[in-house]
Amino acid sequence: MSLIDLEAIRRIFDPHAPKQLWGVVAEFEDEQALLKAGEAIHHKHGYTKLDAMTPFPVHGIEAAIGIPRSILGYLVICVGLTGTMTAILLQWWTGAVDYPLVIAGKPLFAFEFAMPIMFELSVLFSAFCCVFGMLALNGLPKLYHPTMNFSRFGRATDDGFLLVVERSDPKFSAVETRQLLMNLGATSAEIVED
Repeated sequence: MSLIDLEAIRRIFDPHAPKQLWGVVAEFEDEQALLKAGEAIHHKHGYTKLDAMTPFPVHGIEAAIGIPRSILGYLVICVGLTGTMTAILLQWWTGAVDYPLVIAGKPLFAFEFAMPIMFELSVLFSAFCCVFGMLALNGLPKLYHPTMNFSRFGRATDDGFLLVVERSDPKFSAVETRQLLMNLGATSAEIVED
């Protein structure tokens, strides 16, 4: 899904637009039931297009439903080191090349005096990368998402534990997937349209 999904926005403002099957959303009693169902549907039954929505972080849910480790940490360290190099080059260029000025016999460029700026630019670049990288990798902001059509979607921010199986999954079958989720302990499961 693109950053701004024009088709989704069009469907919001056009209630007569044809609906498409998007997936199945199931609600579970607690986080342990969600983890158990997530492991079963991913590892035992082979579903791969899964997502979970919970009111608080659930330890181990990524491994249970097969979500790969984020690359954000690698991006942040690379951009942070870019900030460090930028600080070194900036201070070397301004102090030793562009405007060399000897003050009290001190060298034109020394690491000891460059440390505060190196630290500050490393933190600044890392923070910007962390925030904007997280938004980009998560595809945020999203004005609309089909899981909002789930009748009990609001419980995901309160006491609901939702497991989502998307239609794009190769093993997806609306009726069979819904029945499988009910067999895995879901308290309710709905077929959701886009």
